[in-house]
Amino acid sequence: MLPEFKDLRLLTRALTHASWANEHDAELAPESAGAGPGDNERLEFLGDAVLDFVAGAWLFQRFPEFEEGRLTRVRAALVRATSLARFAEAAGLPSRLRLGKGEAESGRTRTNILADAFEALLGALYLDQGTDAVRLFLEPLLEAAMPAILSENLDRDFKTRLQEWSQAYFSVTPRYKLTSTTGPDHARVFTSEVWLGDLLAATGAGQSKQVAEQIAAREAVAREDALAREWLALHPPAPLPGAAQ
Repeated sequence: MLPEFKDLRLLTRALTHASWANEHDAELAPESAGAGPGDNERLEFLGDAVLDFVAGAWLFQRFPEFEEGRLTRVRAALVRATSLARFAEAAGLPSRLRLGKGEAESGRTRTNILADAFEALLGALYLDQGTDAVRLFLEPLLEAAMPAILSENLDRDFKTRLQEWSQAYFSVTPRYKLTSTTGPDHARVFTSEVWLGDLLAATGAGQSKQVAEQIAAREAVAREDALAREWLALHPPAPLPGAAQ
């Protein structure tokens, strides 16, 4: 459910995509509280900053056992576009968006439009009622998202761990290849492979390219011993000089 606004012009501005503003210049509501031009892009900029702060403060207080690096990774998982699009859907935002004719058919399910509008909503709410109102609206959404993030290990930077391991043992940097994108716009599934040189290490699937790569890296890390054997089978060590042939 969308939060209540004192100044409804701010809410309207947050829900106005640039495509609508370009088509309806004469119908735009008067500017309010520094919201700026008729679309939601300036509010999106402000909302991005508010989101980072509120999410960071919530994580700091909610998980005192997390070290700084993990806090950073969890926040990145919480504020990525796919998470924000889900928050927008949970708040009932898609049906309220003002979209131009070119975006009207698919825009209400497009991840980037929903994520941007959600950030704009946070920016508008901050201008309307301050940080506490943003916290009351946002924190339940963050709490609901955490079990999936932790269960899928999306807060773990497996790509970095795999790169450190592969460079140390094989002197190669993992290479990621997007192999397929399936499903409707609002529920895309991305599939990625991770290669170590000419060795296919693992495959992963997720709701964004970044998540698919992390899952592929996680699967590769889980089978490091097997990968070491497969690598040696493909790249047997050269015989020592003078060794019997």
